[in-house]
Order: sequence, then structure tokens, then C-alpha cells
Amino acid sequence: MISIEQASQHYEDNDAAHGFDHVLRVTQLAEMIGAAEGADMEILRTAALLHDVGRAEQERTGINHAELGARFARRILAGNPPERIEAVAEAILQHRYRIDNPPSTIEARALYDADKLDSIGAIGVARAYAFAGKTGQRMWDRVDPGYADLDSQTVSENLAHGRHTPVHEFTFKLVKLKDCLLTATGRRLAIERHRYMVAFFERLEREVAGEI
Repeated sequence: MISIEQASQHYEDNDAAHGFDHVLRVTQLAEMIGAAEGADMEILRTAALLHDVGRAEQERTGINHAELGARFARRILAGNPPERIEAVAEAILQHRYRIDNPPSTIEARALYDADKLDSIGAIGVARAYAFAGKTGQRMWDRVDPGYADLDSQTVSENLAHGRHTPVHEFTFKLVKLKDCLLTATGRRLAIERHRYMVAFFERLEREVAGEI
């Protein structure tokens, strides 16, 4: 339904954590998951290639990038069979971490898992610090007890006021992602990535404390 080259033309330059490199990694992971889980690969690949196409507009408007992406995908894919366009749009709409209802199709679940997998492991750590650099976060700060249980609005306010670091992001979100995945393949792929990420932040704590 769309090629890599065609998809790339619909993306603006985003930060390093959310650029087209991220889109390509998610597409590769989604294809791996989808092949094992029996997904419609054309629908899944198209949704993966367009899943963050609304992110730049979110930065300007504050509108949920998944909602924007679904709208944009419907326009970009006009001329394809309507039911296939809608399948792509629904997968994009349901790929965010914070959603009210779990993804409803194999393709949506595969994309959801692929997007979360790119937020953990070594690449997840790198992305957290790339985003921290963009937003002026400190490299490390002490995390108060209970931070993991805060609501997302409070965390967003902390981020806006310089009270959120990659260590806070790990505590609030990243460490939870392994247990949120929806496919057997995604959960299997998450095991080593999760282990590495946890070990990194544990070592970071020890180095900050001067123990290593």
C-alpha cells in the first residue's frame, strides 16, 4: 500500500528519539512479530510505516498523535480499498501506550508491541537520553517513592517543570512495558531487552552513588 520512500515523504524532521529511524526499527519489529502471529503483512507494514506520521503535528497542536496519524493515513492511502485503509488507520489509532481499549486486531497488537519494544533495551535507553537532551532534562536525579504510581498528567507537569529525568521515565513507564505486551512473540523479544535496561539503570544508580 505504501513504500518506505513514499512513507518517508510524509515525515518532518523529528527529534532523534522519534525520527524516521524509529519508524524503520518499529516496522522491522512489527514484521517479525506479524509473521509469527499470522498478521496481514501489508496492513501491518503500512501501519508501521505511518504510525508516527502525526507526531510533528502533535508538537504544534497538542492533539494525540495517534488520532492525527489515523486521519493522515486515511488521506495518504486514499484510492486503496476502504476496508484496508480503515484497518491501517485502526492499528495506528491503537498503538499508543496509554489507550482506553486494548488493540483489537492482530495487526494492531503487533504494531503496539513493536512500538513498545523500541522503547526498551539498549535502544530504549538511548532514546530516553536523546529525548532528555532535547527537552533539557538532567541526566540523573533521585526518584521519590511512589513515582511509578503517579498519573500521567502529573508526570507531564513534572517534565514541563524540569522534575523528570530518564531515570524517572524508567521508573514510571519503561520498566512496565515488558508486562504490557500483547503477543507471545513480542513478550519473547522483550525478555533480553528488559533485562539489559534494568541492569543499566541499576548500574547507573551505583555509579552515581560512587559504588563503582
